[in-house]
Amino acid sequence: MRPAAEMKDFRRDLVSLLPKLRRFAITLARNANDADDLVQEVCERAIARSHLWNGEGRLESWVYAMTRNLWVDEIRKRKVRSAGAVDVFERDEPHVEATAEKAAYANQVQKMILSMPEGLASVFLLVNVEGHSYRETAEILGIPVGTVMSRLSTARLRLAAMLSENTERRA
Repeated sequence: MRPAAEMKDFRRDLVSLLPKLRRFAITLARNANDADDLVQEVCERAIARSHLWNGEGRLESWVYAMTRNLWVDEIRKRKVRSAGAVDVFERDEPHVEATAEKAAYANQVQKMILSMPEGLASVFLLVNVEGHSYRETAEILGIPVGTVMSRLSTARLRLAAMLSENTERRA
């Protein structure tokens, strides 16, 4: 059992990860409500299993890997319940607090990222938004580093093309 001070630090660190964790969950779930449920389940599980956290590496990576694993389990449960007809691309509009123009642009970019297949969106978020290394991203997602690099390249190219296409439409 962890000493009370260590448990307090663990919970504090977990709380500080919530915004990042929610963004990651949205790339997996594609729906704000499902993402929020996933984050809550991850936090509950992380606290219940905090004794398994050995303090090596980054807590963030441990929690992200747990999030990915729980989401994979959730998708499997949904497939069983609905005999394979799962729509993981249902979308809620996330709330972005900023000026109207910035909010519109941020919402547009977020939709573009979420329109990419899950593997591309998650890799893009972890590397480009959250600042994880390729190796850390590979460990979180349980894929080879080469796959991270390939997916990241594809995601960047797709996003650039979508942004270019969108700019041309406005002109």
